[in-house]
Amino acid sequence: MAGSKRSVAELAAGAAVLVVTAGFMAYAAANTGRGIGSGTRLSAQFDNVGSIGSGADVRLAGVKVGNVVSTSIDPQSYRAVVQFTVQPDVKISDDSSAAISTGGLLGGAFMSLSPGGSDKMLGDGGVITITQSAANLEDLLGKFIFNVGSLADATQKSLDQSKPKPPQ
Repeated sequence: MAGSKRSVAELAAGAAVLVVTAGFMAYAAANTGRGIGSGTRLSAQFDNVGSIGSGADVRLAGVKVGNVVSTSIDPQSYRAVVQFTVQPDVKISDDSSAAISTGGLLGGAFMSLSPGGSDKMLGDGGVITITQSAANLEDLLGKFIFNVGSLADATQKSLDQSKPKPPQ
C-alpha cells in the first residue's frame, strides 16, 4: 500500500511539472514574437540571406518591430525571398531598404529596415526592392588576409629597392 501512495505522489508531481512547463512554453511563444507572425506582411529578395531563418527579428532603428516568417528561393531569379511581418502600427514607405545584419561575431542574424522618404506606404503583401545581402565573414577574412599579404610584399620590395647598392 505504501508503494501505491508513493507512485500516486510521483505521478501527481510529474503532471504538475508538465503543466508548469507547458505554461512557460505558452508564455514564451506569446511574448517573444516567435509565434505566428501578425501585422503587415511584406517580402524582400536578397542574393544571400546568410543564417537568417524563420523567427528572426526584424528591426527598425535597432528596435524589434517584427519577425521573419519564412525564407525561400525564387525559381526565376534564384534569389532568396524573405517573407516577414511588421507590427501594424509601424508604417514602411515604399522606398525603404532592408539589410541582413548580425549582432557582432557571435550574435544572431536579423533583418534591419531603413526607412525611406516617400509618402507612399507599403500595404499587406508589399515588396521592399532595395536590399543588401548578408556579408560572408569567411570571404571578408580571406580578402583581409590577401590584402595584408600584398601589403607585406609591397613593403618588402620597397625596402629592397631603397637599400644602397654595394660598389662594384
